[in-house]
Amino acid sequence: MKRLGLYIHIPFCRSKCHYCDFCSMPHPDVDRMRAYTERMCADLSFCASLCRSYTVDTVYFGGGTPTLLDSKELCRMLDAVRTHYTLSSDAEITLECNPATGSLDGFRALRAAGFNRVSIGLQSAHENELRALGRIHTFSDFVHTLETLRAAGFENLSADVMQGIPEQTAESYFETLERVASLSPTHVSAYALSMEEGTRFSRIADKLPLPDEEVSRRMYLEGIEYLAAQGYAQYEISNFARAGYESRHNLKYWECEEYLGFGPAAYSFFGGDRFGNARNIEGYIEGEDIECERERITPHEGANEYVMLGMRTARGVSVAAFDARYPQSFRETFAPRLEKYIPMGLVKRTADGYAFTPEGMYVSNGVLSDVLEF
Repeated sequence: MKRLGLYIHIPFCRSKCHYCDFCSMPHPDVDRMRAYTERMCADLSFCASLCRSYTVDTVYFGGGTPTLLDSKELCRMLDAVRTHYTLSSDAEITLECNPATGSLDGFRALRAAGFNRVSIGLQSAHENELRALGRIHTFSDFVHTLETLRAAGFENLSADVMQGIPEQTAESYFETLERVASLSPTHVSAYALSMEEGTRFSRIADKLPLPDEEVSRRMYLEGIEYLAAQGYAQYEISNFARAGYESRHNLKYWECEEYLGFGPAAYSFFGGDRFGNARNIEGYIEGEDIECERERITPHEGANEYVMLGMRTARGVSVAAFDARYPQSFRETFAPRLEKYIPMGLVKRTADGYAFTPEGMYVSNGVLSDVLEF
């Protein structure tokens, strides 16, 4: 059977962070969250007939803050997946969690239900940087949540941190990495701040005390070296893991495998189509069809996306794997454009293809805009 990932969007948060462009509803009431669970379970049931020939091997509950929901609601959604889909016995089932949400009893119930991976949104170990981001937790909250999850039986735990944020210095960023590494999560995601249109940060971008370009570059490159020394190998531009703990669900995106997204603002790649839902939380709860776009991915578009996403990973793109998947020749189409970046130290040849160097990953958007044919 073919493999499939499911993404389940939970659009509720206690408050909206200053940089956040995700589809989320701050300060939700209990009734709306319960109604959302009802709709999600119905949606999962309705779409299951499309997936009879698939085994679901990853499920990702993202947000928002999924752990704002009662654990019973989250377990109901996972039960709907297990009831209506063929769920692999070793499926990776991830839950996003913000510090200071969830309880020991709730986490134990989630672990017993089959959740086996949790991604915790820390962002920074420094209170002034957290306040600047609009986060409402502390580093102590993060430590307590991590310890509570371990007490509940979770081993596979990831921590999110951010670089290039207001009031941050290279030294404060490295201290965040050190404090996180000392707690030994199995995975670290280290994202760069981006200014998304419509966010509070985008409106005051010229007033924000941000690190300059050279400091940001140092944070990225030296951060890779530091995490590697602590046992976290970089396997994607912003993701690092101990051996065997790479996010299997996120690898689906980067390897152009199929996935279905459920909920407002969720996107899917399935049956050769890419399609997505509108950011309409209330419409979704009320049972409206909120699909807002759908396109058939041509072989030409698929080939370019395969290179773009594959080059995000540390292993890069395999020439043989590309040629087995697409009608065009990699060596004729993309290799010459990548070759010119090798003397610059931005791209390297691998045993079976091409990959970015760390320096190349830092400027990957610029390189790929030259290499790709969108």
